[in-house]
Amino acid sequence: MVIPVHDVNAARRTPWVTYALIAANFVVFLLTPGIAGSVTGGSSLAQLCHLEAFTEQYALVPRELIHGRMPSLVPTGAVGVGVHGPGCVLGPPAYDKSPVLSVFTAMFLHGSWLHLLGNMLFLLIFGNNVEDRMGHVRFLLFYVACGYAAAYGFALTNSYSTTPLIGASGAVAGVLGAYLVLYPRARVWILVPFLLFLPLRLPAWLVLGFWFVLQAFYSTGEAVAEAGTVAYLAHVVGFVAGMLLAWPLKPGTPPPPEPGGVLFGRQARRPW
Repeated sequence: MVIPVHDVNAARRTPWVTYALIAANFVVFLLTPGIAGSVTGGSSLAQLCHLEAFTEQYALVPRELIHGRMPSLVPTGAVGVGVHGPGCVLGPPAYDKSPVLSVFTAMFLHGSWLHLLGNMLFLLIFGNNVEDRMGHVRFLLFYVACGYAAAYGFALTNSYSTTPLIGASGAVAGVLGAYLVLYPRARVWILVPFLLFLPLRLPAWLVLGFWFVLQAFYSTGEAVAEAGTVAYLAHVVGFVAGMLLAWPLKPGTPPPPEPGGVLFGRQARRPW
């Protein structure tokens, strides 16, 4: 596990769309019902039921997306007492859910601070240059397209799953794929957990290539025990979609600037 913290690749213009997407993700996270208690571990049963109902309504569910089979009973957000004790009450959905639109809304939902901060860190570091190359409007369309590609790619291979899928990971993975195509030689500062954290400056093709290989390995479900709870395949599909969509822009993309100035207390040197 490596943590990117900075790339030596200054953008020419302000990445307003990247900033807006990050802000929107934070706002939605903070306004998600019951999320504060679930993050701190201090949720009441009522808060958890409210969160479950909210997620069921706005998250992507593969079976709904691929087969159009909507559930007859969903969490209502209320708490009841059954034969097994207190629990969330189920009832007919009081809303009309569009599975296709849920792909979009799911991109702005996150289950924890770690989930949110990880996605936004990658988007902040790599999104500005991709937006700079594509332009604001095209970048926004590109981001959404990668999110949809990732969602459909995962749903098609898990078409009967009823587990809600949330997070911006698929769209952010598309940004990483585009960055790899456009700026493979840009230098990226990362922190490697070795004793404490070891700062290293490596080429983007190595950092992002390693990330992609790791996601592909995890997507097999054999690498880690939690592979079944993380949609690694969505990351893989989003990354590939980002590479393909960015490929036509590669010939006219100027190379990243040579590193200069002081970074992490060291004088930056010419790329190697």
